[in-house]
Amino acid sequence: MISHRQQVTDMILSAKVLNNIQWSSVAQEIGLSKEWVTAACLGQMALNKEQAEKIGQIFNLSDEAVAWLQIVPYKGSLPTSVPTDPLIYRWYEVVNVYGSTIKELIHEEFGDGIMSAIDFSMDIQRESHENGDRVNVVLSGKFLPYKSY
Repeated sequence: MISHRQQVTDMILSAKVLNNIQWSSVAQEIGLSKEWVTAACLGQMALNKEQAEKIGQIFNLSDEAVAWLQIVPYKGSLPTSVPTDPLIYRWYEVVNVYGSTIKELIHEEFGDGIMSAIDFSMDIQRESHENGDRVNVVLSGKFLPYKSY
């Protein structure tokens, strides 16, 4: 019996390792971006019935696990307020160092508001570079202005 969504994530990760499954292959099967599908498999997005059933087939999940994939999750996957994983910490560092710059430039260009993480897309690609390959990340979120009332 499954009592929480993290158990399903653990099952997916175990099957991924055991069967040498690539996220890009899973995304291709589902027909969505590797970024969104990975987030869903890691418990950060809810899948519809068809998507959940495909994930269930790919990772050999039980009907109960497939049902859990369709539940709206509690979002936020970091175990601590300051991340300790080196790669995630670098993102934290980027926000710490450049967050006020990003905020200032968005406000200057768009006005008072936020960038949506709901109406949002992300693309992560390897970029060849003579000094060593680079990680190219593009984040695209709808601008949501604050309203007066």
